[in-house]
Order: sequence, then C-alpha cells, then structure tokens
Amino acid sequence: MSPFIAEVIGTAMLLLLGNGVVANVLLNQTKGYQSGWIVITFGWGMAVFVAVMITQDYSGGHINPAVTIGLAAAGKFPWAQVPVYILGQMIGGAIGSALIWVTYSRHYQATEDKALKLATFSTIPQIRNRFLNLFSEILGTFVLIFTVLYLTDPNLAAGNLDKPAGLGSLGALPVGLLVFSIGLSLGGTTGFAINPARDLSPRLMHSILPVNEKGSSDWSYSWIPVVGPILGGLLAALLYMALSSN
Repeated sequence: MSPFIAEVIGTAMLLLLGNGVVANVLLNQTKGYQSGWIVITFGWGMAVFVAVMITQDYSGGHINPAVTIGLAAAGKFPWAQVPVYILGQMIGGAIGSALIWVTYSRHYQATEDKALKLATFSTIPQIRNRFLNLFSEILGTFVLIFTVLYLTDPNLAAGNLDKPAGLGSLGALPVGLLVFSIGLSLGGTTGFAINPARDLSPRLMHSILPVNEKGSSDWSYSWIPVVGPILGGLLAALLYMALSSN
C-alpha cells in the first residue's frame, strides 16, 4: 500500500468512525441518541486509534494535514511529500463523510435541527467569537503536535527520511488517548477539529450531498478549523526545535 493510498484509507476511516459517533449521538432515533460529550470524545479517540493502526506501517499514520506540516517544519518529514499526503487526507475525509451520510440517511430525515445535521459533518463553535475560536483550534493542535514530536521515535529525526515519520511511530493507542484528552479538556469551545481534513472535506460534502433540509454549510466559519490547526502545528514545531537546539 502506497503512502498516498494509506492516507486516503486512514482518513476515510477516521471520518467514518469519528463523524459516525457524532451522528449516533446527535441524530434522532439512533441507538446512541443524546449519550453525551464523553461518548463523542472517546469515539473520536478510538477513531484515531483505528486509523493510525491501519496506516502506521505504510504512511506513518498522519491522517491530518496539521501533523504532516508540523512534522515537515520540525525536519522529521520531507516537504516534497507534503502535497501528496494532504491530497490523500482530503480525499479520505470526503469518502468517510459520504459513508456516514449513507449509513444514517433515515436519521437525517428524522432530524429537524439543521445545526445538528451540520455537526455530523463539520465543527460548529458553541459561542461564536473568531479570535477565541481560532485560539482554541491553535491551542488544541499545538498540544497534539507538540506531544507527537516528543514521543516520535528519535530514529525518525531529520536525515533519516527513508522511513515514514508520523503518528504511527508512537503506536496507535497512545495517539487515540491523546486525542481523547484534548477533546475532554479543550474541545468544548469549537468541537476540536484540530485537523483541516476532518473539517474542510466533510463541510464540502455537506454542501453537495442531498442531506434532507440541511441548511447552511457555514462557510464563513470554515477557515478557522483550517488555519487554526496549521498555525498550531507550526508553533509546536518551532517551540520543539527551539528547545531541542539548547
């Protein structure tokens, strides 16, 4: 399996299980209806675990453009491969979201709240404040990437680019627990996208799929869960390099 295909499959699995748990909790007449935030955050953590477990030996299990860019900025991943990885992640995000739409099609029809339908595709801030929403996404992604950089196998440092660097080098379970922790502690403001492919591709699918009475895709907010994670990843890489040079 090529790294590109691995990132497509891994990110599709991430969105299938991650947005799947959101749909199970929020949409009417599901078995998990109104089971709460802990179920959602744990489900996302386990979605990351599954996605990384599948892809770690083939692509390093990035499944997130912020991870790919952060690792490249820290010298742990070649910049030349960044566009290919991100393309795979965006395609995978679209596939995973489309599968959720099919799986829960009857429950979308049974749900009247348009915001809840959008939430099964992309993130929505609880209190809309562009500065604070952006800060939340930067901070959450900073914690993710900063931790990843310190736990990554040192054999995958700059100069040894033959092996894929990424989340897979941690082992799948610790990464899932890390995302679970971020969601519990920092996810209450924006829904912790911390991943442009987790938000942008699904939002695009929301806009083009015939979701029953879906309402707006909220494109005015869409730049925040893209720019925030990228900035958070770059800041984590900069601090990591500054500390490592001492």
